[in-house]
Amino acid sequence: MTSVTSTPSVSFSITVRLEVPAGAAASQLTSVVEQAGGLVTALDVTASGHDRLRIDVTCAASDTRHADQIVEALSALPDVTVHKVSDRTFLMHLGGTIEMQAKHPILNRDDLSMVYTPGVARVCEAIARNPEDARRLTVKRNAVAVVTDGSAVLGMGNIGPSAALPVMEGKAALFNRFAGIDAWPICLDTQDADEIVRTVQVIAPGFSGINLEDISAPRCFDVERRLRDLLDIPVFHDDQHGTAIVVLAALTNALRVVGKDMTDVRVAMSGAGAAGTAILRLMLKAGVREVIVCDIDGVIHRERDGLTGSLRWIADHTNAAQVTGDLATAMAGADVFIGVSAPDIVGSDEVASMADDAIVFALANPVPEVNPAVARQHAAVVATGRSDYPNQINNVLAFPGVFRGLLDAHSRTIDDDMLLAAARALASVVTEAELNSNYIVPSVFHEHVHQAVAAAVRDAARGDTAPASVDAPATTPA
Repeated sequence: MTSVTSTPSVSFSITVRLEVPAGAAASQLTSVVEQAGGLVTALDVTASGHDRLRIDVTCAASDTRHADQIVEALSALPDVTVHKVSDRTFLMHLGGTIEMQAKHPILNRDDLSMVYTPGVARVCEAIARNPEDARRLTVKRNAVAVVTDGSAVLGMGNIGPSAALPVMEGKAALFNRFAGIDAWPICLDTQDADEIVRTVQVIAPGFSGINLEDISAPRCFDVERRLRDLLDIPVFHDDQHGTAIVVLAALTNALRVVGKDMTDVRVAMSGAGAAGTAILRLMLKAGVREVIVCDIDGVIHRERDGLTGSLRWIADHTNAAQVTGDLATAMAGADVFIGVSAPDIVGSDEVASMADDAIVFALANPVPEVNPAVARQHAAVVATGRSDYPNQINNVLAFPGVFRGLLDAHSRTIDDDMLLAAARALASVVTEAELNSNYIVPSVFHEHVHQAVAAAVRDAARGDTAPASVDAPATTPA
C-alpha cells in the first residue's frame, strides 16, 4: 500500500536564529531551506551592526528529523552561525495553553468582600437552600469537565494522564474559543473503570457537562453508560459522538454531491471500536439501511465466533445478507467506504471495485487507510482526518456547539436526537452554491458553524424535534 507523503506543516514550525555577514543575501537563506525541503514562512532581521546581522528564519518542516536537517543545512553555510533553534509548537505550550481569569476586578477591600468573605457566604447559603441556583450563581452554568485517563490519546495510544494533559488543555482552549465555554482539563491517574466513574461522579457538582476524551474501548462504553445513569448532567464521549456527528454531516453533503440518497446506499466500514460504533449508530438513525462492518478479523456477521457486547450489537444491526470475508469483499460494489481503523490497509484495486461515484472517508490519523491521491483516482469524494487535504473530518466542528446548546438548554442528558440535530445543522452550513467534491464540511472558523450546531442541539434538548430512536449497543466486557 502507498502511504501519504509528508509535507511541511506548521505543526513542525521552527525559528532559527542566525548571525550572518551584513552583506549576505536573505534569498540565499530561503534557497537553502527550500532545497532542504522546508518552507520559509517568515524572515526577520532582529539586530544589525556594521559587520553582522541577526536574522530569525521561521520555516515549516515535515517532522522533527526534517527540522534538524534544515538546521544542519543552514549551519553549513559559510560565515553563518546558528545561535538558537526554537520549536514554535513547544513555545506555544510553555506554561500551558490555558489559564483562569477573574471576571471582576479585585481592586479594593469592597471588591474582596463581595468576591470572597464575608459577602460570598450569602451566596453559599442561597445555593444551600436551592441547589439549582448553582447554575445561576457560579461558574457551573458554563463549565465543562474534559476528562481522560490517557489511554487512547490521538494517534499515540496509551501515554498516560500527564502526557495527555496538553491535549486536554488544547480541547479546553477550543471550547472557549469557539463556544465561550469554561472547560477544565481533568487527567485521572487510573484506568480502572470503577475509579473513573466514581471520581467523575464526585467532582460533577462543579460542572454542567462532562466531555469524556481519549478513553480506550471497550472501557469507554462502560464509563459513559454508567455516568449517564448516575449524573443529572450530559455526558458526551467526543471520540465516539463528536466523530459521528461530523462524519454524518460530511456524508450527508457528499451524497448531495454525487446525487445519491442516504436510504439507498451501501456502506462498507473498517473499524468497530468506539468511533466506528458511534458512527454506525448515528448513520442507522439517519436512515442508512445497508452497512457491512469489518474489524481486524474481517467482516462482522451473526455467525462469527466470539461476538460479545458492541460487536454482537453490530452483527445484529448490520449485514442483513450475512456477507463473510475480508474488507475487500465488503468494499466491492459499495457506494461509501468509512475507515476509522489503521493506516495503509486499502489500495487502488479496492477503491476501483466500489460503485460509480464512490465516497471514501479514510479517517485513520496521521496516515489514512488509503492514500487520498490514490483514492481520488477512482472515488468522486474523498475525506480524511488530516488538515493538509480537503474535507478534513475534525471533531472541533461539533463539540463546542453541542455543549453550547446543552448548557443553554440546561439539559440534564444528551441523546441521539440531539446528535442527529447537530449533524444536520452542521451539514446545512454548506450552501448549494458552496458545495463541491472538495468542500463537504465547512471550516472550523466559519462564522456560522458553532452557532448553528448550538441552536439545533438547544432546540432538540428542549423537545422541539423528535426523530425515531435506535437501540444502543450493549457494553463490551473488558
